[in-house]
Amino acid sequence: MARPCIRQLFALLTLLTLSLFGHPSAGLELDLTSTASIKNVASTIAYDMMSYYKGNLSGQIPGLLPGPPPDPKVTNAGYFWWEAGAMFGSMIDYWYYTGDSTYNDVVIQAMLFQTGDENDYLPKNQTNGMGNDDQGFWGMSAMTAAELGFPDPPSNKPQWLALAQGVYNTQLPRFDNDCGGGLHWQAYSFLAGYTYKNSISNGCFFNIASRLALYTGNASYATNAESTWDWMINIGFIDSAYNVYDGASTDTNCSQITKAQYSYNAGVFLLGAATMYNYTQGSQKWHDRVDGLLTGILTTFFPNGIAYEKQCEAVPTTCTIDMLSFKAYLTRWMAASTKLAPFIFDRVKAALETSAKAAAEQCSGSPAERPNGRMCGLSWSQGAVWDGTAGVGQQMAALEVIQSNLIDQAKAPLTAGTGGTSTGDPNAGSGDVGGSSPDAIKPSTLGDRVGAGILTALVTAIVVSGLVWVSMAERA
Repeated sequence: MARPCIRQLFALLTLLTLSLFGHPSAGLELDLTSTASIKNVASTIAYDMMSYYKGNLSGQIPGLLPGPPPDPKVTNAGYFWWEAGAMFGSMIDYWYYTGDSTYNDVVIQAMLFQTGDENDYLPKNQTNGMGNDDQGFWGMSAMTAAELGFPDPPSNKPQWLALAQGVYNTQLPRFDNDCGGGLHWQAYSFLAGYTYKNSISNGCFFNIASRLALYTGNASYATNAESTWDWMINIGFIDSAYNVYDGASTDTNCSQITKAQYSYNAGVFLLGAATMYNYTQGSQKWHDRVDGLLTGILTTFFPNGIAYEKQCEAVPTTCTIDMLSFKAYLTRWMAASTKLAPFIFDRVKAALETSAKAAAEQCSGSPAERPNGRMCGLSWSQGAVWDGTAGVGQQMAALEVIQSNLIDQAKAPLTAGTGGTSTGDPNAGSGDVGGSSPDAIKPSTLGDRVGAGILTALVTAIVVSGLVWVSMAERA
């Protein structure tokens, strides 16, 4: 019983020492002019990130991350279901950039284990915490697998493209007239936070819809991607300067927008817009949207040329487990966007290079549970003085920004017409009644309902007070 306390005390003493004397390590040595150096550093970071994952071991559940040890600098310690799906997306990227297939079998096992009964990433044991964004992250990882030519699952298993279509098909019926359209944050009406409509849930749908349109050539996907974009503009979640704000409550008809800006909100729309630019063969409309989003991203999230999570890094104690990973998705989607909208390549590459150098230096940590002197922190702007944080999110962010510097050498994403082998199912997810009707599934116990009611009241109070609780957005 005393061990956790000792570990916490050790961590606190470590942080105090770092704050007074810094960390002696200079981080990971990265030469961005050397492909071998980039791959070697990516391999080290990937290994350390995957050391947190135990789902491939006997007796464990494939696809789930365990809760990390207590961290005095993080406000909620525990990995939610969605972040595992995001992590496997990073490992698909890792294979794409480096050619290293070491982790492929583990990724495939996890991605297939969590699909749910109807192969739409709605596993029943995640019902009481299912957000549209949660489901969307798994769907985007499946879409990435299809586009990058990741090894196809066995023929008797669901295929990557069909899984992404399953997510799309179950989310489309959830659009309603509250606030004139858009997806709710939560998938089901009995869940705390259902009355909040937010950018990341709608961004995930927009992202998947646009990519399905390009991959399949089916115009209906593009139509619904465009209507989602239009709603975001009309409701004010994206303003005239292409700032992407977090969301608003349907209780006020979305009139009181929570204007916190998170990097992954902007990033998810950037890749979707770049995909629509490519799908429309370079239309001026989507050109201007891509350009505007990227300009906003570089201004807001790269203040000194280095990626910076502004809502979190300024006061590290406000960082949640979720926020620690947001830069991973921003840099992932920035790099991917250059393949679809090449006119942004130079600006994106410059930001990735500067950030990658800084991220590698910040991989100098020795937390109590992994005292190897190379764990990555979040605050890249601090240089080689480790910021005292470590975890899946920090490893993922460093991995993505570093390996993304190989984007100019990487092949273009595939479509059904350019060599993509993943097979689809336009009706995927259609048998999942609970996937399309928020009222079709009910919480299993009275305790769940009581807890949800209390949490709903808390979320409402936080939103009304003008504070954003995006981390709860990633499940509490």
